[in-house]
Amino acid sequence: MTTSPPLSPPSTVLAAEGGALSSVEEAVNTVFTPVSEAVSGFIFAEVTVFGVTFPWIVGWLVVAAAIFTAYFGVIQLRGFATALRIVRGKHSSPDDPGEITHFQALSSAVSGTVGLGNIAGVGVAVTIGGAGATFWMILAGLLGMCTKFVECTLGVKYRDVHPDGTVSGGPMHYLRKGLAERFPGGVGRGVGRVLAFGAAVMILFFGIAGGNMFQANQTFAQLRDVTGGDDGLLGSDGAALVFGIVLALVVGAVIIGGIKSIGRVTSKLVPTMAIVYVLGCLAVILVNITSLPMAIGQIVTGAFNADSVAGGAVGALIVGFQRAAFSNEAGLGSASIAHSAVKTRRPVTEGYVALLEPFIDTVVICTMTALTIVVAQTQFWKDAQATVFAGGPRPDGVTVTSESFATVLPWFPYVLTIAVVLFAVSTIITWSYYGEKAWTYLFGKSRGSEMAYRIVFCLFTVVGSVLTLGSVLDFADAVLFALALFNIIGLYLLAPVVKRELKEFQAYLRSRREGVEVDAP
Repeated sequence: MTTSPPLSPPSTVLAAEGGALSSVEEAVNTVFTPVSEAVSGFIFAEVTVFGVTFPWIVGWLVVAAAIFTAYFGVIQLRGFATALRIVRGKHSSPDDPGEITHFQALSSAVSGTVGLGNIAGVGVAVTIGGAGATFWMILAGLLGMCTKFVECTLGVKYRDVHPDGTVSGGPMHYLRKGLAERFPGGVGRGVGRVLAFGAAVMILFFGIAGGNMFQANQTFAQLRDVTGGDDGLLGSDGAALVFGIVLALVVGAVIIGGIKSIGRVTSKLVPTMAIVYVLGCLAVILVNITSLPMAIGQIVTGAFNADSVAGGAVGALIVGFQRAAFSNEAGLGSASIAHSAVKTRRPVTEGYVALLEPFIDTVVICTMTALTIVVAQTQFWKDAQATVFAGGPRPDGVTVTSESFATVLPWFPYVLTIAVVLFAVSTIITWSYYGEKAWTYLFGKSRGSEMAYRIVFCLFTVVGSVLTLGSVLDFADAVLFALALFNIIGLYLLAPVVKRELKEFQAYLRSRREGVEVDAP
């Protein structure tokens, strides 16, 4: 995911420039602080298991993923090859309803989850939970693949295809339409509408605050740091404002074209940013190749023994599950908005494609980050673990990761900056689309309404570059994860619908293999 590491407040590295801006920031934070504390206190309330405390929302997400994995017969493993074939264009036709290809839908959704959390969050996880946290992070990522399969199948199943060919989908649609269909009568309609309205409001708020302002803020902060800080190129008064305007213009140029434009950009941007980052990881791992067996051994054995600062094996498990849940967003329903725009006649085909998303985000990219840190064995990481064990503050996760890269690539802060910029821009673009679909659900779909939203969104990109608004961003994190409370209830109730879609598609595949003439999907 693209927010800050689990339970930590958004970074405040960017101080507002000028007395007027500071006053605005202080006033907004004063208003939002009590609201943020109340909502965050509920959503991120901690429970204790075997002496280890963790947010209940993490358990809610992981338990659901495990239940869906059992209910669908480990579809994330059985259907992996099918998912790859569908991404390559198998079982689809250019005439299918929708706006973008399977690959573009996957790229758009991945761009909304792969971000700073994959860099900074993993650094915190392997510091607090030890190397063993990586094992549980991978397991949670594998389980989350099934949750994505369920929610994105529903996203396509209950999407709205408008007369102009554009598509609207996501939790606000499948919660409303799906529950009304599954449970005919007033109760089904009423519950569905309430859950859908809440989902739309939360997605809209996070899209503007967390998916936009936070990303702009962190991108400028990273660029300023690598260009000399306060005394560098971007340290002067007004630099943040200029940067925000430029970023808003770039984002605006993409989002004006809608999901087709977003799909074209992210289908190039996501592979690029992933390749850049993974190549950096591989460089560190290859230089330390002799330490790789040791690192893998630490990851496996550390998952089951007491080398975790957070509290032994259970602590490593909790930290790993928490990192995965906060990284890939499986169970929140947000990614189904992008997946709903796919060209297909069979909803479950996009469910297959969606299960690749947590694999890319958590199993591949987060694991590569963790391996890089463990094989590098930097003194900074060891000191950070000792500090946390002694009760001191946890380190800046991005520094843990950056120090590991610097053992091989001294110039890596510049590469990291490129990765941060690519991650942030792709996230802003994708969340602009998510927020727009929530906006049109709440206020109606028209060209004027959509354009008004896009202008407002770009204005908040500038605001995010100049101001920190910590309480607003804390609140945004909380409302995003509040989605999981309502979304997963809907997924439980609608799981039989997904199983029916799955059986129909599997029957179609069997018929194709047996040479029986069937309708094209």
